[in-house]
Amino acid sequence: MNILIVSATPFEITPLLKEINADMEGKIISSYNYNQHEITILITGVGIARTSFYLGKYLSDKYDIAINAGICGSFNYTLSIGEVVRIDEDCFADLGAEDDEQFLSIEELKLLGTYHIKNTVIFDHTYLHGLKNVKGATVNTTHGNINSIEKFISHTKADVESMEGAAFLFACNQAQIKCLQIRAISNYVEKRDRNKWNIPLAIERLNTFLIGFIKVF
Repeated sequence: MNILIVSATPFEITPLLKEINADMEGKIISSYNYNQHEITILITGVGIARTSFYLGKYLSDKYDIAINAGICGSFNYTLSIGEVVRIDEDCFADLGAEDDEQFLSIEELKLLGTYHIKNTVIFDHTYLHGLKNVKGATVNTTHGNINSIEKFISHTKADVESMEGAAFLFACNQAQIKCLQIRAISNYVEKRDRNKWNIPLAIERLNTFLIGFIKVF
């Protein structure tokens, strides 16, 4: 298979890079042979703009599947720190307008644009069936204030937040490339306290899943 793995940073997929002997230093995109697959790694950088640009430049129908892999914060306390989740529904959470205390999405404003995004080119495999499928929200500013968190949850109903997911799903839908967004939870979204985060565990679990997934093809 020809697999595209998209990550905002090499840090989040370092164990995978070591497993496939990938050297991404100074590179945006590079391809490697592993387990009878051609695996292309695309490091976009953080955020919607960079993810959109580099997917627009490099995403093509030569890929059998595109995988967006990273860590995320969770609003949902029934999800465990380190848990790997699948996100097939996302949104561009701050694309809209404030109307006093109310948020109006770009769709509610009836402007040309996309707010909600669902994966319409889903890749299915039995290895994925144990993952919880949760609702994502893609933001430009991650949350760390109790008041803004409560307002945000009330209008998005999101389980997790990232800074790239909706852009990835939108690009794959437009290109009709089968795709998978998977993330491991590094922290709960609350008043910012990095001492409560467990990024190493999230990265370990994410990459254990990724490597196992690639090996079962």
